[in-house]
Amino acid sequence: MMTQHTKEEAILQVSNVALTYDRPILRDINFCIRNIVRPGFSQGQVVTLIGRSGIGKTQLFKILSGLQQPTSGQVTIHDNQPVKAGDMGVIFQNYYLFEWRTVHQSLLLAAKKNKALAGKEKQTIDEYAEQFHLTEHLGLYPNQLSGGQRQRVSIMQQLLKGSNFILLDEPFSGLDVCMLDKAVELLLQVSLSDDLKTLIIVSHDIETSVAISDTVFILGTEPGMAGATIKKEIDLIDRDLAWQKGIKQEKRFLETIEEIKGYL
Repeated sequence: MMTQHTKEEAILQVSNVALTYDRPILRDINFCIRNIVRPGFSQGQVVTLIGRSGIGKTQLFKILSGLQQPTSGQVTIHDNQPVKAGDMGVIFQNYYLFEWRTVHQSLLLAAKKNKALAGKEKQTIDEYAEQFHLTEHLGLYPNQLSGGQRQRVSIMQQLLKGSNFILLDEPFSGLDVCMLDKAVELLLQVSLSDDLKTLIIVSHDIETSVAISDTVFILGTEPGMAGATIKKEIDLIDRDLAWQKGIKQEKRFLETIEEIKGYL
């Protein structure tokens, strides 16, 4: 039985986006993310963007975040405002951190940008650090951390900043099985923290991403057309595959994964 919900106002709209260098990379990209409302829940949105390597996912990721301008078309958020750099929390795969600041200093800087945390910055950092198994590492510098630890610090940094949008580039790569479960659990908690909180995940890990998403957009090419476009939108709520624990073992989930792979 499909979970009771409504999809309301558009909170992110991509209209006719194209990107051309010496050849078309992206063409005719159109999609919309709507505010999902569930009775009795503070329900944010979790969207996964899937595509083969080299298809243009990273370029689309940068355009969505306002870090790159499309050749044509536009991305708007909330009340039809064009997206600009800084509107979204962005977590890149190479986990950019300030090398000359300790983990705690970097996190404090992020927390101070979030008005909602005024006076509670240190306490919130300590809570997240415990959840992310980073309490012992707060006094270290980034070059003293493993790849997985840097990644967790990057995720914490963006959560502390408090943006309504968080874009994550390959958030599950480099995590061992135990930390993968923790990261998934945490992203789910983030999505439930506010009705407008929207996570956009770009990932090769189809199963993990789809298991926590409500919508999947598949980026791919079409015969005889140069440049990648959105080939398919899959509404996982309609399929009763959203907001379910242990969904990865379900037959209908596995069938959806196979269907997605067929578009790649």
